[in-house]
Amino acid sequence: MGVVGLGQGAAQVLPTLYSLPETQLVAGADPNERMRAGLLERFPGTRAYDSLEALCKDPEIEAIWVATPNRFHCEHALTAMRSGKHVIVEKPMAVTIEETDRMVEVAAECGVHLVAAHTSSYSLPVRAMRKIAAAELGTVRSVLIWSYMDWMLRARTPEELSAEAGSGIVHRQGPHQIDVLRLLGGGKLRSVRGTMGSWMPERTIPGFYTAFFEFENGTSATILLNGYGYFMAGELMPGQLDHWRYTDEDRIALRKAMRSGSRDEEKEKEEFRIGGRRDPTAKGAESGPTPWGPVDLGMLVVSCDRGDMRHSAHGVYVYGDEGRREVGLGHLQREGYANEGGATLGAVMELYNAVVSGEPIYHSGAWGRATLEATLGIVTSAREHREVILERQVAMPASYDADMLLH
Repeated sequence: MGVVGLGQGAAQVLPTLYSLPETQLVAGADPNERMRAGLLERFPGTRAYDSLEALCKDPEIEAIWVATPNRFHCEHALTAMRSGKHVIVEKPMAVTIEETDRMVEVAAECGVHLVAAHTSSYSLPVRAMRKIAAAELGTVRSVLIWSYMDWMLRARTPEELSAEAGSGIVHRQGPHQIDVLRLLGGGKLRSVRGTMGSWMPERTIPGFYTAFFEFENGTSATILLNGYGYFMAGELMPGQLDHWRYTDEDRIALRKAMRSGSRDEEKEKEEFRIGGRRDPTAKGAESGPTPWGPVDLGMLVVSCDRGDMRHSAHGVYVYGDEGRREVGLGHLQREGYANEGGATLGAVMELYNAVVSGEPIYHSGAWGRATLEATLGIVTSAREHREVILERQVAMPASYDADMLLH
């Protein structure tokens, strides 16, 4: 495997690609010399290139993970696929629906696989909820997801604050929640009605959104994300904020620095990149199962004909006719990977199984396009104050996770 773009997104991906026995991390590409040096230092035996074109010429690379800024996702995926490489692309899949159309078409023309990756729909608890509903609770009738986090306080480049470049909280965080509700509800949304809020003068993009979705079968879903970092949903989970990027004191200081104009956000970004002082790839694997916490996705409650579900620390709580019980997922968890944080693992294994065993790609280009359509639907609905009808939706095949055994 190769990776194009060695920024913070890649820092979450590279350790998995390097450590998984099913994959070999061959090389990475980035125009930033310091990031290339960081790759070679952190992952011995890899190679570094200064362009995607050079990466694509490496004969050992069969697939490329696209972790570049959102506005490059389409261009870089097309280049890789036309070079005969399978592609895993970060969320959002692209910036426009027209771009996703081209990506789907080129994947078919070139005979390669395209995976729309890195969303919370890959996490074990969400996938387990889908199985539990089908096996015992009946049709999913309602999905509720809400997240309170500090996304707007994190260091950002100007590009990350540009809605036109496919950045901002709706584009960057919406796919996590929308992919989850689509997976649980079967995939085929009918419409969305959404609103957004821009409440922080220091940031020009929305830091809040909420939306109501209706599926073709009448199932409903409501999502909310507040990224301003005053109330943190992690407060509701004992110990969760101990692992968060910022403390309460940090958030107070960051707001003051932003208001005074004294914050050096580029310097902070460098700290979290490969080779930086707070390089996330330098962390070792977890010594044991890590408890779930509301990070990107937020709190999730699923209501079915005969019960409800939500996350537990290490699995799923099921509220049914016989009361509450917990379905543990430890037997499904691979050592070193959190139940919720396995988005990279899930995407890579989906591609691996497709290439090696001929299994279907479930989070396909068409699936990613449908998630982007729903994401953009929130923006359109908020701006035009109307319900938006969705037309590019696809179902998740019943065969997905057929081999997942919960007991």
